[in-house]
Amino acid sequence: MTLPRRRFDTLVIGAGGGGLRAALQLAQAEANVAVVSKVFPTRSHTVAAQGGINAALANVLPDNWHWHMYDTIKGSDYLGDQDAIEYMCRAAAHLVIELEHAGVPFSRQADGRIYQRRFGGQSQNFGGEQAARTCAAADRTGHAILHTLYQQNIRARTHFFDEYFAVDLLRDEQGYILGALVLEIETGEPLIIEAKTTLIASGGAGQLFRTNTNAHINTGDGMAMALRAGIPLQDMEFFQFHPTGIAGKGMLISEGVRGEGGYLINRDGERFMERYAPHALDLASRDVVSRAIYTEVKAGRGCGPKYDHVLLKLDHLGEAVIAQRLPAIRDMARTFLHIDPVEQPIPVYPTAHYTMGGIPTDRHGRVVVPAGHGEERIPGLYAVGECACVSVHGANRLGGNSLLDIVVFGRAAGNDIIEYLKENRYHRPLSDDGIAAAMARLTRWEQRGDGESVDGLRRELQQVMEEHCGVFRTQAVLEEGLAKVRQLRARLDHAVLKDHSRIFNTARIEALELENLVELGLATVASALGRNESRGAHSRVDYPQRDDERWLRHSLYFRDGETLDYKPVRMKPLTVESFPPQERVY
Repeated sequence: MTLPRRRFDTLVIGAGGGGLRAALQLAQAEANVAVVSKVFPTRSHTVAAQGGINAALANVLPDNWHWHMYDTIKGSDYLGDQDAIEYMCRAAAHLVIELEHAGVPFSRQADGRIYQRRFGGQSQNFGGEQAARTCAAADRTGHAILHTLYQQNIRARTHFFDEYFAVDLLRDEQGYILGALVLEIETGEPLIIEAKTTLIASGGAGQLFRTNTNAHINTGDGMAMALRAGIPLQDMEFFQFHPTGIAGKGMLISEGVRGEGGYLINRDGERFMERYAPHALDLASRDVVSRAIYTEVKAGRGCGPKYDHVLLKLDHLGEAVIAQRLPAIRDMARTFLHIDPVEQPIPVYPTAHYTMGGIPTDRHGRVVVPAGHGEERIPGLYAVGECACVSVHGANRLGGNSLLDIVVFGRAAGNDIIEYLKENRYHRPLSDDGIAAAMARLTRWEQRGDGESVDGLRRELQQVMEEHCGVFRTQAVLEEGLAKVRQLRARLDHAVLKDHSRIFNTARIEALELENLVELGLATVASALGRNESRGAHSRVDYPQRDDERWLRHSLYFRDGETLDYKPVRMKPLTVESFPPQERVY
């Protein structure tokens, strides 16, 4: 079968903030860039980020990047790589100002400077008083950044393949990544995109869980493609549960609500965070607040007829503040709950939110894998954003650092790709064998016998992950979960699309997405089962303490044989003294 082909200097898979920031860097350097996105670019999940982007501008309170670095390392429960964290925190102020100049309409103070709000886990003077570090565009910061980056890419003549699905990476016998097989969703026609460099920026995998804050597109496609290419995934046991999703529905209620002065109460009207974080209270780190809410509900102090949630109170802020700084939150409460937060508190409960693990990279966005006693890069392959693991988030991400992550490392990857292209000026030959393997993923769904539906299996996977790999975990629960995900993978081999006589392309996309989710479910549960300690978002009831002697290391999950390996955390920063692990209190 002869497939149509297109050639570019760089293929970017994913049109969120990380992919678009890298594409912009490349297009402005006159590289020929293609961006593949399975939705229209401004519908990428970056658009849903609400609260803001961290940078030590010191516009509201005293601040500096070294304090930001400390908070990020502490927030990561000391699993973050300190060289990458320093790089990110030092670059933050410059990149926020760069975004402002590109057109991001940040909220302003009376003196015209960018407004910064308080956010969880952030301090002045290395754990002192609360910092105000998060630069916000009301409560639609991701929306503002994504639209700005997209418009700048249009201006720079980046080539977009809108509503195309990336099926698999293409590589040669020497291990070079040479592009990807993609599928046009509207027509179902496959296309080979050859590229000297490929950047995966496909986002996270929140759709692993039944209740989540993520868009339906967040199925971990890029991470699963890397797994199938023989690349391990790092730290997949660390999945962040955001403390304030709308109870029973999952939609995100931004941490910005608490940053503006909102607070949590239980059924007795008590501000219960005083028990769990007496200094930071409701602005403790996300893993701390999520466990506190879970504990309150399990102790019978939850709210509502079923006592299954707590309340987020913000009516005391006043209508003027809510209308100016939290307009989207107010609209969401009205739309999905039919309540006005100016008058009533919002029912909230922890919900699956963010993938801290992902494709292992260095601070230049280059994908790296274990080799001997060190690491070697996969030539031609890069990853940034939620699908990547630099690791600046470690075991728990601080709010406001995700938008910072994508612009800092999107730019860094773009700069490194420019240098790579100077040394690799010509396309390497692409063999038919690599294409055939990728095409096999498509053809296997064209003729299938009787079996279970893809929809049913996806719902079952999400339920299994929620019940067996949630906020609190034990050996027995994880073992049962791993067995169930393995059974689902076996059953998927016999699954069918809805209607053989009329197979819509979207149905085939959903089947390919489910394959990806099942692979990532196995990676997540197996990695969680292997880590016998509690650290950050990974809370083992049977191993309640953090164990730095045995577990201050990153996990690596390999698809072949479902094996686990480990590598050390990079504790040495670039220019400053390291922050050794300490007891983590807020």
